[in-house]
Amino acid sequence: MKTLYIECNMGAAGDMLLSALLELVPDPDGFIERLNGLGLPGVTFKKSQQIHCGITGTHVSVTVNGQEEASADVPHGHDHPHEHDQGSHSHGHEHAHEHTHGHDHNHPHAHSHSHAHADHRHHSVADIARIIDGLPVPDAVRADARAVYGLIAEAEAQAHGRPVGEVHFHEVGALDAVADVVGVSLLMDALAPDRVVVSPIHVGSGQVKCAHGILPVPAPATAHILRGMPTYGGWVRGELCTPTGAALLRHFATDTGPMPVMTVRAVGYGMGTKEFGAANCVRVFLGEDGHEHGPNGTVSELSCNIDDMTGEALGYVSELLFAEGALDVFTIPIQMKKSRPGILLTCLCADGDADRFARLLLTHTTTFGVRRTEYSHSRYTLHRHFEKAETPYGVITVKTGEGYGVKKTKPEFGDVARAAREHGVPVSAVYDALKDQKERKQT
Repeated sequence: MKTLYIECNMGAAGDMLLSALLELVPDPDGFIERLNGLGLPGVTFKKSQQIHCGITGTHVSVTVNGQEEASADVPHGHDHPHEHDQGSHSHGHEHAHEHTHGHDHNHPHAHSHSHAHADHRHHSVADIARIIDGLPVPDAVRADARAVYGLIAEAEAQAHGRPVGEVHFHEVGALDAVADVVGVSLLMDALAPDRVVVSPIHVGSGQVKCAHGILPVPAPATAHILRGMPTYGGWVRGELCTPTGAALLRHFATDTGPMPVMTVRAVGYGMGTKEFGAANCVRVFLGEDGHEHGPNGTVSELSCNIDDMTGEALGYVSELLFAEGALDVFTIPIQMKKSRPGILLTCLCADGDADRFARLLLTHTTTFGVRRTEYSHSRYTLHRHFEKAETPYGVITVKTGEGYGVKKTKPEFGDVARAAREHGVPVSAVYDALKDQKERKQT
């Protein structure tokens, strides 16, 4: 299975992701020509080589009518809005402005961009959607780009307490972000990975200056987008993950975590332009995952002996453990000390969840102790994904597992049972309908 792993040890920004992925395609220069031929108004893409900590990688700069979006981190010890350009880590924020009345463009207006002059033109979310819809790209790329920019707009609206329709973006920042989003979406379409795994994301620390003032890192919009994804701060003073980078990662990621077992075919380095004590880059790995070569996961086994709980109570505990994410729960009748009949309750869970499930067992059963095996069981698992199948009895979820040269599918029985119950037919009729739908799809 083709797997793309995105390493975010120095955060992520739209231009850095674009640059890293560009190194994975056969003809990077040709791809830059394609981007410049899209007709994004006033936008120019330019590829160059950069070196950080002795590592050479690609940097793609995006200019809008000759201007380039720049970051404005607040230097350590500064607590006043002092413009201090440290060199772009990426392109800065798509600074959102809530327009609820006429905007006077003749008054001084704070920018966090390091431009020689201020450009006060703005784009609404609807303007951005019209630009994306007018691009000569495949429908799937257009849908991805709109979804990513939708995440940015929703996050900015939430941060500023305004409806999405009232959020406006500076022209340079807006088109810069659209360029990065469309470019990454095109590259993802060209690379066509089956699985995208994103590492924990380093967001940086300190403060960043934007049009609204000085904000904490990660900026509120970035923090909103990254909810539910593993993130961390660190010693680096500055904004490492931008809203555009966060939205791209969130949209395309199918998994998060450390690098999976995989056979790497290509590696790409997307460089920022700020200098830190560590290589300022996003690194990407493209290859085949390790499903064909040995175990691809580990589990922990927790167990306890119980002789003083009813069957109903044990059934409740099993349902609770499954609801909390246990991989499996089962019971075995045993004979305990003093010849008492009892139950061996076993819970399988991910290694990192063992402590949590041990507490659940201690809380919800009568046991005074939970055993955890001194080793973690390796396991072979098929990579799973879910699809929706249309039938005369409604939509049925179908689970597909792939790996080790095996591919198998299985309808979710809960959906099958629900459809049979709602339409007053046997479950076999629903299975037959699924089989007919699959055969029509294959022909």
